[in-house]
Amino acid sequence: MDNLIVAAQRALARVRAEQPLVHLITNFVTMAEVANAVLAVGARPVMAHAEEDVAEITPTARALVLNLGTPSRERLDAMLVAARVAREHRIPIVFDPVGVGASTFRRACATRLLDAGGITIVRGNAGEIGALAGVASAMSGVDTLHADYDRARVLTELARAYRVVVVCTGATDWVADGARVVIVENGHPFLKRIAGAGDMLDALIAIAATVESDALLAATCGLLWIGIAAEQAARTSDGIGTFHTRLFDALDALDDATIQRAARVKIL
Repeated sequence: MDNLIVAAQRALARVRAEQPLVHLITNFVTMAEVANAVLAVGARPVMAHAEEDVAEITPTARALVLNLGTPSRERLDAMLVAARVAREHRIPIVFDPVGVGASTFRRACATRLLDAGGITIVRGNAGEIGALAGVASAMSGVDTLHADYDRARVLTELARAYRVVVVCTGATDWVADGARVVIVENGHPFLKRIAGAGDMLDALIAIAATVESDALLAATCGLLWIGIAAEQAARTSDGIGTFHTRLFDALDALDDATIQRAARVKIL
């Protein structure tokens, strides 16, 4: 556990010193939330979405986020171009298959992106990860209604199949790379009640990947950062409105002592 905590502390310090640029092809609904989260931890966001734009923008960034929250054929084409350029420049890619189990189109988009290769980390909720793994789950829109499966086994198999790190978020967060499994127990129920919490997490994981080459550690860093910040924000919040504002404050104020004191994380 200590090594995981130290990794989160060191990664955050490097991010604040280096201020890495992250390219985010993210959900139109939550772009401002994601940008604010990126800025709050000390990194810099760029959000180019046009196919004509991404080939030049992607190489200037140190990580790429691909998010299926608001998919279209045009956005898929842009994501494929950005992913190809990222592969060529060895830039880590975080992929969020939002609502992949909700429609045939989303499944097709996810399949094309994963089959193209180069994805470093896949991050989704239990229903999304279950859908990618072919495990039966129930979804309503992009929300999981039911996803009852062995997290460690399914994530490990999926990680091996696509040669990625897999992150499954929920009341307890799971991370697997095909050999190791980590669980993170930080977080707060308010995260489920504000728009963009998962998209912000995608960005934080990508930011961690700019300074941490071990993708499993990078994913764990992002989970710890937002989970601990959520707990800190909730302590002084009157409800989800004040929580929303204070989450950015807590990300900005996150420090080594808070991470050391609050982290609840372990390797299984």
